[in-house]
Amino acid sequence: MITVSRTFAVPAAPAAVLDYLKDFGNAVEWDPGTQSCTRTDSGPIEVGAQWHNVSKILGVTAELTYTLEKLEPDTIVLVGRNEKSTSTDTITVRPAGDGTELTYRAELEMHGLAKLATPVMKLEFEKLAGQTEKQLTEVLTGLGKSPAL
Repeated sequence: MITVSRTFAVPAAPAAVLDYLKDFGNAVEWDPGTQSCTRTDSGPIEVGAQWHNVSKILGVTAELTYTLEKLEPDTIVLVGRNEKSTSTDTITVRPAGDGTELTYRAELEMHGLAKLATPVMKLEFEKLAGQTEKQLTEVLTGLGKSPAL
């Protein structure tokens, strides 16, 4: 299994961070591998909500169905699945000064013959984790800011 984790601070309030990140459709704005992420059900975003995610990593396109499996005041867990892999994204937030300390943990388990790619994917996931931290910080810093008049 591949596991990467980053902890960093953003100036947005924890509630705003959770509200934004629980909608996995927003991943196109902060996840460098995501090409599209579309909600496949309707209604409020709560445990059980699902998205169709299309990502491209190392030139390979992967389609996963993501499900919001946990939604608490300080934790979000999203699990993406297809035949070749299971991806679990755990996001925890806690107040930090006037903002939020966010920990983003991604776990990827490859299945079947895809397991052979685990060493290469580990290196790529480490690289992507740094890019994700940068993009998440930029996007979350903009939460709650008023547009210029």
